[in-house]
Amino acid sequence: MRKLVYFVASTLDGFIAGPDGSDPTGLGGFWSPSADYIQHLVEEYPETLPGPARAALGVTAEGTRFDTVVEGRKSYEIGLAAGVTDAFPHLRHLVFSRTLTESPDPGIELVADEPVSKVRELKRDGGKDIWLVGGGELAGALYGEIDRMIVKLSPLTIGAGIPLFGRTPAFAPNAWELTDHTVLEGGAAFLTYDRHPGTPQPAGR
Repeated sequence: MRKLVYFVASTLDGFIAGPDGSDPTGLGGFWSPSADYIQHLVEEYPETLPGPARAALGVTAEGTRFDTVVEGRKSYEIGLAAGVTDAFPHLRHLVFSRTLTESPDPGIELVADEPVSKVRELKRDGGKDIWLVGGGELAGALYGEIDRMIVKLSPLTIGAGIPLFGRTPAFAPNAWELTDHTVLEGGAAFLTYDRHPGTPQPAGR
């Protein structure tokens, strides 16, 4: 069964966005990724680059890790505000929202269902892994369903912002096993953690 992978950029103090929720690597963002960071994405995770970035960099590689991306409404609306209706047209793209009633793009699948049941359904469908892009609120709702975390750790602290699992997750300690890591000269690190084999799995899996 394929995995739900939380592939996300984080500061050293555990924030995935500033207090306003805006894209930390976007226009006016607080993190300008180094050239080796971008190159590592191109070489190892090409399917996680947004469509406009793929076009600008001449990236056509399909990628070997993900064929589906899921995100919450707030995360999706960051791109929407910039005029990008589907940042990942090369992937099956699902947006969880109970307020959006009409998809802004033919490539976007709106899902009003409870996230856990939908993700379990996606896992059973088969295929490549499922990329959880964010935001923190959806990650918190799917906390028990995440099989792997790939944290793109930036060499920054910001003091306050949106945490990895949102602002109101339940207290539920989980053990993770470091299974891969790459440290770049520019200071960023890619850390891969798999759910520890001894960690109890949620009911219904």
